[in-house]
Amino acid sequence: QVQLVESGGGLVQAGGSLRLSCAASGRTFSSVTVAWFRQAPGKEREFVAAISWNGYNIVYTDSVKGRFTISRDNAKNTVYLQMNSLVPEDTAVYYCAAARYYGNTVYRTDRMYADWGQGTQVTVSS
Repeated sequence: QVQLVESGGGLVQAGGSLRLSCAASGRTFSSVTVAWFRQAPGKEREFVAAISWNGYNIVYTDSVKGRFTISRDNAKNTVYLQMNSLVPEDTAVYYCAAARYYGNTVYRTDRMYADWGQGTQVTVSS
């Protein structure tokens, strides 16, 4: 099991930036894909981005491409989500998640992730 703790959320004006961090401990975090998901009020949780254990495979949902960047530092057991050009539609609770299986595959579906953090709130004002 991996324990995950998100940080870095907050209130920002539209056009601003935030960097989220996901700090991990537990099973071999550096060997699994990690993803960010988000859930806005009254909406289902949605996939945002994922990065394979070695950083070679990265995917984004279309709405954040060109604005968000996912990265990881395995030496620090941390995954980051740099969010630029934020818009009000980005307002949500952001969760990081560690994949259920070892390997280099990146997954967009939440059922492929076994361990989840508690979430961090991101609010973008217009």
